[in-house]
Amino acid sequence: RRHVLEVSQQLTEIINSDTGTESPEPSGEAEPADEEDSAPHCLWVDKFTPRRYMELLSDDYTNRCLLKWLKLWDTVVFGKEKAVKKAKPSAEAHPPFSQPKEQQNKWKTKAQLTEEILEAELDQHKRPKYKVALLCGPPGLGKTTLAHVIARHAGYNAVEMNASDDRSPEVFKTRIEAATQMKSVLGANEKPNCLIIDEIDGAPAVS
Repeated sequence: RRHVLEVSQQLTEIINSDTGTESPEPSGEAEPADEEDSAPHCLWVDKFTPRRYMELLSDDYTNRCLLKWLKLWDTVVFGKEKAVKKAKPSAEAHPPFSQPKEQQNKWKTKAQLTEEILEAELDQHKRPKYKVALLCGPPGLGKTTLAHVIARHAGYNAVEMNASDDRSPEVFKTRIEAATQMKSVLGANEKPNCLIIDEIDGAPAVS
């Protein structure tokens, strides 16, 4: 593992160099201990992982739907009322040319229709109908990264736990309660927690 990290560091230095003529041999065998102290080793998947919403390369429809669902909790969690969109002046200036609702819905995108469905399915406490969002797909698709980016973008403190680490339902339940009830140590700027459970298919089942 150490050899792989050294080779990765050498390749990174070659790529970042202006001339690109540096030889990787001397820097790799001179003083590996000093090299580790001077330059922190970081995997490329961690170094170039998306940090903001606009950096996501995953499916835009999935990103928007998940963000919309999480933002629907703002009224309950943050006490924010949903901003009412004002009608465009052009539409009010020409009322005879207004189209029926069925005709308007015909030209809406799939993401817009999904967002309207999510907004229409709020309960009496103004909470979304679905209390949990499930992301599924093959490994490496970016599900965990998407969850972290969306949580930070919506103003939450992302708390991640791996469901396959626990061996009994009691321990799994205790960890969930601890993650949902603990408060982040951020002083006056503390944020509510958003629980991200990775590998939920490996969660222990009640026998």
